[in-house]
Amino acid sequence: MLEYIALGFLIFMAISLLFGAIAILDIPYKQAVDCDHPHQDAIYYAGWVSLFTLHAAWPLVWLWATAYRASPVPSFGRIDEDTAVNDKQVAAADGPDITDSVTLLGHRYEVLDDRIKRIEKAILAASSEAA
Repeated sequence: MLEYIALGFLIFMAISLLFGAIAILDIPYKQAVDCDHPHQDAIYYAGWVSLFTLHAAWPLVWLWATAYRASPVPSFGRIDEDTAVNDKQVAAADGPDITDSVTLLGHRYEVLDDRIKRIEKAILAASSEAA
């Protein structure tokens, strides 16, 4: 009689481990959906592949899902482009085409140059006040 109870317990544990492993493989996919990762489908399928490798690849899939940020620049201390003095409307109807990479690059250069000049002025002003 104890053998049947032990067998039932072993079957219950095997099924629990299988469902637990399947639940674990969904964690990176849910993380990718939450942060609107562009490779959500690939992360989902990579999770299933990690199940067949006994979750050996799961940490890599989890890192892949959690390492993505929509904005590569942290939000604190950031200067938005609309605060730059020489910002121009690149996508204006009568202006240059935004798909022109040279025009867009020139615009970005002007914005960055303006920011560098404003930072230099702020540093000079702070150093003259300190002296």
